[in-house]
Amino acid sequence: MARGKVWLVGAGPGDPGLITARGLELLRGADVVLHDSLAHPSLLVEAHGEVRDVGKRYGVESPTQSSINEQLVALARAGKRVVRLKGGDPFLFARGGEEAEALADAGIPFEVVPGVPSPVGAAAYAGMSLTHRELSSSVTFITGSDRAGQEWSPAAWQKLATATDTICVLMGMRRLEEILAAIVAGGRPGDTPAAVIQWGARPEQRVVTATLETLAPLARTAGLSNPAIIVVGEIVELRDRLRWYDSRPLFGKRVLVPRAAHQATVTAHAIRERAALPVLFPVIEIHDPPDVERLRRAARAVEDYSWVVFTSVNGVERFFSALKDVGRDARAFGRSRIAAIGPKTGDALEAHGLVADRVAEEFVGESLAAALTAEGERGRVLIPRALVAREELPAALRAAGFEVDVVPAYRTEPASSARAGELRRLLEEQLVDVVLFTSGSTVVSSCQLLGENAAKLLSTATVASIGPITTRAAREHGIEPAVTASEFTVDGLLDALEAHLAG
Repeated sequence: MARGKVWLVGAGPGDPGLITARGLELLRGADVVLHDSLAHPSLLVEAHGEVRDVGKRYGVESPTQSSINEQLVALARAGKRVVRLKGGDPFLFARGGEEAEALADAGIPFEVVPGVPSPVGAAAYAGMSLTHRELSSSVTFITGSDRAGQEWSPAAWQKLATATDTICVLMGMRRLEEILAAIVAGGRPGDTPAAVIQWGARPEQRVVTATLETLAPLARTAGLSNPAIIVVGEIVELRDRLRWYDSRPLFGKRVLVPRAAHQATVTAHAIRERAALPVLFPVIEIHDPPDVERLRRAARAVEDYSWVVFTSVNGVERFFSALKDVGRDARAFGRSRIAAIGPKTGDALEAHGLVADRVAEEFVGESLAAALTAEGERGRVLIPRALVAREELPAALRAAGFEVDVVPAYRTEPASSARAGELRRLLEEQLVDVVLFTSGSTVVSSCQLLGENAAKLLSTATVASIGPITTRAAREHGIEPAVTASEFTVDGLLDALEAHLAG
């Protein structure tokens, strides 16, 4: 049996994009992942092996450290590649040192992959530079409890009070009042700037700034609790000028993404890039077309067409799947020319080694039909697309003298009606702020799930549409989008949404 190994990997704080490239590589290749409660859920999607939650939560029965150590040793001895995924950095108040000692004592090979420490990441996302040429030349990181799990004494906090310019306290919210009072008693002026950062580097981030004397009641009134970091020092005042993350138009907004599951992940990433929180709720499913053999026949004869026109990423993926089924690849296109609607469709083609000869400038079928007609040459056109789709493109091409074969490459179906109650609850309880419609089919399927009150329920959120065709579908169901993108891509839609919210 191959010898196992353990990697202690820092996930970074909050934002899943803060994990290192090495950490992500190991996460994807692990046989087993043991994660704590602060590792971002989207990182776990990257894990292809078994995933175990061993997070510790105050006041809740949780795995003991000794049991975690035992699991790491046992899994490695069984020949497994094990990732121990820890929020922040594994060696900064994360007990990674204890786990490394247990592995060393057991003779288990291990590596440490550092992560962005949580106080560093949280402070940066709150607009605070922990060191600053004029404000802070020293920083202390301290936990709210000592190594035995007992609280630090007031005398210990008083010694710390003036030892460094900036103080970062982790896991100190249960004794916030006592800690701040002890720092003042130790000689730090009561008007020293101080802050609490909860859920740092995430769309849920909340920050309260005040002074040592006034922070505790303000933080309690705001309902801040762990996970949080207490920051004390002049650098807190930098937030007024350096605040960049939670000042963005979409910050903290809960954005419903009713796309098919396989497409939602990319959209979710784009939403997180805007400091918002994606709420993935697939309302459509992608299935094989009724006549798969017809699609395969088109794949066998693809070189017989003058143009092959792709109208969606799904069409590209399904057609290349059919090519593979019949033992062919991108070389099968031969002298056929390729056209695409939208840059994402073009990107999907490039992933398969093809560059579109024409990409519709306006991201709609009519624009592409005009571009092909302007070429002058008439011939056969293959359009592998959804079973149910707009007819404007093939109609325009036929009117211009092309011979057009429309071949269903896939069909969309509404998601199971069993989830209808869940979707209604999200809207009734106003648990989403924005609904992002990226196609007419997402509108139709959402309305089918919501039933006769669909328009009323959707009016509780800001409805954003990717373009006029999707907006038309929404209006047909009594829904008036607040935002219609002028660039018909997800990024264009999010740009338009940010402009709307900022205005």
